[in-house]
Amino acid sequence: MSERYEAIVVGVGGMGSAAAYHLASWGVDTLGIERFDIPHQQGSSHGVTRIIREGQYEDPEYVPLARRSYELWRELEAETGRDLLHITGGIDAGPPDGEVAPSSEASCRAHDIDHEVLSGAEVNERFPGYDIPDDHRAVYQPESGFLVPEQCIIAHVEAAQARGAEIRARETVTGVTEDASGVRVTTDRGTYRADEAVVTAGAWAREFLPSLADRLVPVRQVLAWLQPTDPPQFDPDAFPVFIHETETERFYGFPRFDVPGFKFARFNHFGEEVDPDAMPREPRREDEEMLRAYAERHFPTGAGPTMRLSTCLFTNTPDGHFVVDAAPDRSHVTVGAGFSGHGFKFASAVGEVLADLALDGETEREVDLFAADRFGDDRGE
Repeated sequence: MSERYEAIVVGVGGMGSAAAYHLASWGVDTLGIERFDIPHQQGSSHGVTRIIREGQYEDPEYVPLARRSYELWRELEAETGRDLLHITGGIDAGPPDGEVAPSSEASCRAHDIDHEVLSGAEVNERFPGYDIPDDHRAVYQPESGFLVPEQCIIAHVEAAQARGAEIRARETVTGVTEDASGVRVTTDRGTYRADEAVVTAGAWAREFLPSLADRLVPVRQVLAWLQPTDPPQFDPDAFPVFIHETETERFYGFPRFDVPGFKFARFNHFGEEVDPDAMPREPRREDEEMLRAYAERHFPTGAGPTMRLSTCLFTNTPDGHFVVDAAPDRSHVTVGAGFSGHGFKFASAVGEVLADLALDGETEREVDLFAADRFGDDRGE
């Protein structure tokens, strides 16, 4: 015997918890299945803090989705009483001829976002925890800040449950198939059927999406928390979140919050493609040494003793943009995957879009950038 639902969400992390919430909010009989705990530290939606910003250097097309995300996070806060979104201001900085600062400024201008353009020297004077090169250029957005990812997931899950959704943790999905009656989802505990399925399984999504498997590449990521030697410089009211482009790499970071230390990391770390089930989870000495060298150069008063190191996963697409669409070659499966290290801020709105697509096959949000068929047949081999 198999249980029947209107919708099944495979993977209840940042995106899946939001999708389950929106489906349940619309009265849909929803099951969410998560192979790990809720929340957990095995994927991409943990680590205490996640940046949120309205201006998007990646592409101005993200801005409307970012604005909707802010709205939905505030609504979720009001509904659940949890503090999820913290405004600190944010810095997008790098060489004047680089990508981050010029593209961030262009995005802000295109969408009339409140911002200020500063030199590196002006950033360092205003925010003493920083020591970026004086000739770097920076875009300061006063409404940037951070989300608390674990609390965001808990809030979405509890709100979904309050609306009738069933959420099951520590149950591993082994197959997502279609038949004449809709979708069949098999797990290590049973079989479930539904009219529609939403796959939001992070680095494991490729197991259920063979047509996208080689487009979803898991990469090992390492985060560091170092204890500042001048802690007040790294408090949320004195230290904006940042994205910093150096001559060769990009880093991101946060003020002190909730746990000891100033948190930062390098995008894609060492570019180490991994099997998420076999990834080295324990941080290595070379991970710490690389990150510490960056902090000592650009945040010297933040580069005190190591407090914590943690691994997580990016799941990258070839162009660094998301996949939020109907799954190729499937009639009743919707996918949210390939968030390429910059997706969590959008989870509230992506969950809404996924619910739209699963129920109606369309959405009023601007998501053409995330089409699943944009890669064509050229595999780049």
